Amino acid sequence: MVALLDDEARARLVDRFGPSVEAWCTALPDLVERLCRRWGLTVHDTRPGNSGRTLLCRNAAGTLRVLKLCPDRAIATAEATALGSWAGLSRVVQVLKTDLDHGAVLLEGLEPGSTLTARGADVPWTEVSDLLADLHSVPAAGPFPTQLERVRSMFALAERRLRGSPAEARLPLDTLHTGLARAEELAVSGPVALVHGDLHPGNVLDAGPARGIVAIDPRPCTGDPAFDAVDWAVLPMTGGATLNDGLDRMPREDRDRVRAWCVALAPLVAMGPLHRGGPTAFTDAVLEMAR
Repeated sequence: MVALLDDEARARLVDRFGPSVEAWCTALPDLVERLCRRWGLTVHDTRPGNSGRTLLCRNAAGTLRVLKLCPDRAIATAEATALGSWAGLSRVVQVLKTDLDHGAVLLEGLEPGSTLTARGADVPWTEVSDLLADLHSVPAAGPFPTQLERVRSMFALAERRLRGSPAEARLPLDTLHTGLARAEELAVSGPVALVHGDLHPGNVLDAGPARGIVAIDPRPCTGDPAFDAVDWAVLPMTGGATLNDGLDRMPREDRDRVRAWCVALAPLVAMGPLHRGGPTAFTDAVLEMAR
């Protein structure tokens, strides 16, 4: 039997949502059992996540399905609504069923399903450009937060996690506040589209040679589409290249806005690696942009 929630996963959820999420964690096995019975699923594995649980399942025919559960119904509803807006796009995962009263979304399974993070430097840049264009071709309609709300939420969560942590020595709160001010200005001054909101290489999967790369796990908002290119523009910097090397991979007309977003979000880009392993040449280069 698959363990739905280990101690590490529970701790991540408490860090994200606070102690009140413990009740949701306790009730999770019963919720999963009911949904699996209703939708004809068998859980065979789990995937890590900070905002809920992702369960790999098989239906009666043996077809892979992904059951996502989130303790915050607003997050699940926004994700399902955004994916519904992108329905029919081959480069975005498709929704099969929802039970939003319980924060549940059932998605198609993607195979082999490895992330672009796992592929290292082997990034299919042409497909990434196609993915960005597809995502931003959809009108920004629906009950989505604004980009201003999204960046304020991101920086507020980052500040809560930064205070008193080992990363604070390398990333002062003043640097975080400067990044927020820059992001707020960008969020209200650019073009408006439906934005994925969390489009890093870990949220893009390989769906096989016929389909190519596919985006998953949106945190959608309405705002500047250049926001979605940040993690891709800084990606070459992890191997010692420069931001310009990454920007050269972006569509020419977007580069100034992408550069500005990279500078604004640099404290957030550096924060994760600082928490996981301390300073590196990459975090030093990113924080230099933030000054």
